[in-house]
Amino acid sequence: MQADDAVAWAERLKAFGHPTRLLILAELLKGTKCVNDMSELLDRPQPNVSQHLMALRESGLVGFDRKGLSRCYYLTRPGLVRGLFDLLEQPAAGGPPPGKPRRRGRRPEAGSNRRLTPTPSAA
Repeated sequence: MQADDAVAWAERLKAFGHPTRLLILAELLKGTKCVNDMSELLDRPQPNVSQHLMALRESGLVGFDRKGLSRCYYLTRPGLVRGLFDLLEQPAAGGPPPGKPRRRGRRPEAGSNRRLTPTPSAA
């Protein structure tokens, strides 16, 4: 992998890194949607949805067409979005099922020199 590729991939992956953007992408997998419709479907303010759509557009995941005064968005890479969703829906090896957060160990108190000992499954 080239350094430029790594930067481009990291930028694209960052676009997937917000819950609202994931919801937008999931809706766009169903078909083209205008901003106002998306705002209503997601119960989010229109300016917020527009900001997230701009981030997705800058990452190359969505495009838009104008319908009168509205912008209607569509996926430019539906296979990529569906593939990532499919990957995320798979349970992680040894991890909790999707939707269940991983339990985290207790952190040492501030200023403490204690180390957390690894659990047997992490060793």
